[in-house]
Amino acid sequence: MPSARPTLYGSRHAVSAGHYLAAAAGFSILEAGGNAIDAGCAAGIALAVLHPDEVNVAGVAPIMIRTGPHSKEPGKVVTIAGLGHWPKRFPADLFMREHGGKMPLGILRTVVPAAPDAWITALRDWGTMTFGDVASAAIRYAREGFAVFEYMATMIKEYEEGYRSWPSNAAIFLPGGKVPKVGDRFLQTDLANTLQYMVDQERAASTGGRLAGLAAARAAFYCGDIAETIVRYHEQNGGYLARDDLADFHSRYEEPVKVRWRDFEVYTCGPWCQGPMLAQALRMIEAAGGLKGLKHNGADYVHLITEILKAACADREYRYGDPRFVDVGLEELLSDAHVKARVAAIDMQHAMPDMPPPIGRYPANWAPSAAPTAPSKLRSDAVVEPDTSYCCAVDRWGNVLSATPSDGSWRSPVIPGLGIVPSGRGTQSRPDPNHPSGVAPGKRPRLTPNPAIAVRDDGSVMPFGAPGGDVQVQAMLQVFLNTFHFGMDIQEAIEQPRFATFSFPNSFAPYAHLPGRLNIEDRLPAATIEDLRRRGHDVEMWPALTRRACSVEAILLDGGTGFLRAGADWRQPAYAMVK
Repeated sequence: MPSARPTLYGSRHAVSAGHYLAAAAGFSILEAGGNAIDAGCAAGIALAVLHPDEVNVAGVAPIMIRTGPHSKEPGKVVTIAGLGHWPKRFPADLFMREHGGKMPLGILRTVVPAAPDAWITALRDWGTMTFGDVASAAIRYAREGFAVFEYMATMIKEYEEGYRSWPSNAAIFLPGGKVPKVGDRFLQTDLANTLQYMVDQERAASTGGRLAGLAAARAAFYCGDIAETIVRYHEQNGGYLARDDLADFHSRYEEPVKVRWRDFEVYTCGPWCQGPMLAQALRMIEAAGGLKGLKHNGADYVHLITEILKAACADREYRYGDPRFVDVGLEELLSDAHVKARVAAIDMQHAMPDMPPPIGRYPANWAPSAAPTAPSKLRSDAVVEPDTSYCCAVDRWGNVLSATPSDGSWRSPVIPGLGIVPSGRGTQSRPDPNHPSGVAPGKRPRLTPNPAIAVRDDGSVMPFGAPGGDVQVQAMLQVFLNTFHFGMDIQEAIEQPRFATFSFPNSFAPYAHLPGRLNIEDRLPAATIEDLRRRGHDVEMWPALTRRACSVEAILLDGGTGFLRAGADWRQPAYAMVK
């Protein structure tokens, strides 16, 4: 299908983000002489203001960085997890013992907020600017407001009951007691004041230099008045977040996962998130014949990719978790033997009724329960939550940032006076502590947000990512294949119709499982849909264009031409800017 927007070409620098004002924030930093890390941080913090229903300043922010060819360590790829852990004193058996194995909405889902520390860590070690420089746009958007857009209004309406659960949430998201309409001015004055306090503390310490100022901005959140207000609220409302949970928290650097795919090295974050699924899927695609002879979005192609994704999702369910607590065995999952075994189980004429059974051992003392035996009557819309955004930047020196900030605002209470929701990402842990991603004090949930970077042998580099919960890797994979297997330009690759399987336990509580479910944007031929149903897929049609199929953003630094080629997804108000 022809693209509705052009791929944007430039020679100097580029940014792409899930909202056009976030792209503008990042681009202004690049224009002011900042590097990709400065720009990415500005865009990411702005997204927490502009996508307040699915990103939070006090949420998560996994970040990947690749250094340019003229840096001290050229081509180095690092990941900053940007993911908080369960409070140190949280009882591992609480949900099993007191809540019947379920995870109630509210303050008990809170893990340590990681995003502020992650952004500041990236700025400290790889950036050139101050926190005040990169947060200025976000503060302005929060204080002056911005226009409510369609998807935001729709999601607030869909989760209105959750927002009404706490007066502090309703005051922001239901101004005047009503769901905001498209075009309304959305204000977040308390959030602006919280960010400004961090800037003010940084400025007061700036005589000690940029690093001293950044340390003061971090301390303002994790040790100062902001921390005290968060902890006091938890103490008064049955939460577990304590002063030392905040003061002791630091986002860890962790080795990226790297996999070879044709003439690329593809980097993802580790199995504390779902990122390695992308690496597994790419390995399985090559083991299955490399898509030779398969027509783009034809029935054979959709079927094969779906079955491969089911297998990757199965390994995620059976094995992924915080590597500090779980022996994931990622080398085994990426091994030739495991990949070949997964591919050998695929029947090109018959869909698996559910994700396949495990191969090999389980971590710890957990074993999977029996899967549902019949297709679910639930629509996938009922299990896809508003969550996450994405931003990436490439600068004139070849530095790259790829980040997926997240955390919704209807599951847990806004801290009165601060305008933030301390990360409710506990929703992606399992109540059973024996599960690989089960609850434990000090342990991180298994995160869905997962930025990626691909590096080609000719020097090309592409940061890419997406929001969308369990669909993220599925959408990222399709855009990557559209670009580098089918030869589409970036924007064209982004705009093609997408499909997604839900044949696995959802990553979000209550972990809905839709065996055999395959969702497809309604732009494929009827004969293709019928063929897929004949093979046994439980096909549910999405609208022709839906944010449920994710919003992928990407920038390709073309090693052959030197051009930057940027695209952004029309499924939400995402935009790219280049020069």
